[in-house]
Amino acid sequence: MSGWIAWVLVAAALGAGELHTGGFWLAPFAIGAVGGAIAGAVGLGAALQFVIFFAATAASFALIRPVARRHITMPPSLRTGTAALVGGEALVVDRVDRDSGSVRIGGEVWTARTYLEDEAFEPGARVHVMEIRGATALVSE
Repeated sequence: MSGWIAWVLVAAALGAGELHTGGFWLAPFAIGAVGGAIAGAVGLGAALQFVIFFAATAASFALIRPVARRHITMPPSLRTGTAALVGGEALVVDRVDRDSGSVRIGGEVWTARTYLEDEAFEPGARVHVMEIRGATALVSE
């Protein structure tokens, strides 16, 4: 078997292993193996193939891994829609109790109910949005 074919097989095995680990540990070695395969295909000796393998692997770790780590550890997506309202503050417009009421959230008036059944809030009170159910905000102190 030619040297470059062995490198291609090693690169394929490492690439498949990377798909199962997901930590971007095997991919740099797979990239290095591709470099070794290219060196073998152009007719370089085994020693130079290993030098290129190690150099490409080191370059991959130094250049690509930091970018991959940033993408892996990226913070969760920003909340949008009604999920973005949860945890925010609201101003009571009409008395809010367990059955009815309304609050102003970010310039919009929402129907509201209390989050806990024994609470009630008078107009002008500041409350926190605990949950959004449909088009109704559930609020509490």
